[in-house]
Amino acid sequence: MNNTPAEHIPVLTEFAAGISLKDDAIVVDATIGSGGHSKIFAKSLGKDAVLLGFDVDNNCLAIARQNLAALPCKVLLVRENFANIAQVLRQNGIEKVDLIFADLGVCSTQLADENKGLSFEKDMKIDMRLDDRLTISAADIVNRMDEKGLADLIYNFAQERASRKIARSIIQARQKKKIDTTAELVNIICHALRCNPKSRKSRIHPATKTFQALRIAVNSELENLEKFLAAVPNLLKKDGKIAVISFHSLEDRIVKMNFRQNKAAGIYEIATKKPITASAAQRLENPRSRSAKLRIAVRL
Repeated sequence: MNNTPAEHIPVLTEFAAGISLKDDAIVVDATIGSGGHSKIFAKSLGKDAVLLGFDVDNNCLAIARQNLAALPCKVLLVRENFANIAQVLRQNGIEKVDLIFADLGVCSTQLADENKGLSFEKDMKIDMRLDDRLTISAADIVNRMDEKGLADLIYNFAQERASRKIARSIIQARQKKKIDTTAELVNIICHALRCNPKSRKSRIHPATKTFQALRIAVNSELENLEKFLAAVPNLLKKDGKIAVISFHSLEDRIVKMNFRQNKAAGIYEIATKKPITASAAQRLENPRSRSAKLRIAVRL
């Protein structure tokens, strides 16, 4: 299969197909994207079921609305960050749900969207706001933050060991001209790392970690994840499930620690002793799935 941006493939679909739901279940997809996982979940849902989908990206919501239009259940799509899940459920008269799911990855359509400015593979204006209502972009950070702040951000949000070299290189470059595009930023990072992005040895692009750190900072991703996870226990029915797919160690650690703390408090049973990862076949079909880790907990 040719995985073009328009053909975003959701990761770990085997898990979604294996989730057992009653035909009148209430399901929350906290990161609906194009609706790929929800479409699989909803195969067992009937007309009395409810699927509530969150996303901060209007384009994703429009695609999901189209992809989920034929479902027999009631579909509610809201433009909201999943950190506000409790508030949105209250507004829709929903007290408890059967399944809450979140895929924390950025989808292919967003990476390809020139207005998002996320990609280090294509040249576009630096932005990285998944929610265009946010006021601070990655370009603002790159061009305004001091050297120590930049180095700390790149290290703390991506564990980039060369964070100080990269920050220094950014400061030196912006003294000559404003850094406007992703290609400019990639060249600055590669100059700091003394590497050529077109003839690299590693399968991981040298700009990956810096771009990840900037995106996390712009979108307050870790803070919002913690707020979301804190709200979930009060929203799940008994035996309800929380399932989260993460794509880097910072996210996965937050999910793992939250599940462990709730288990110790007698709130959760952890269904995945070790995170579920993609099969060899899925990694071949969808390379982005190679870093995906799924954890599931059950409400006691």
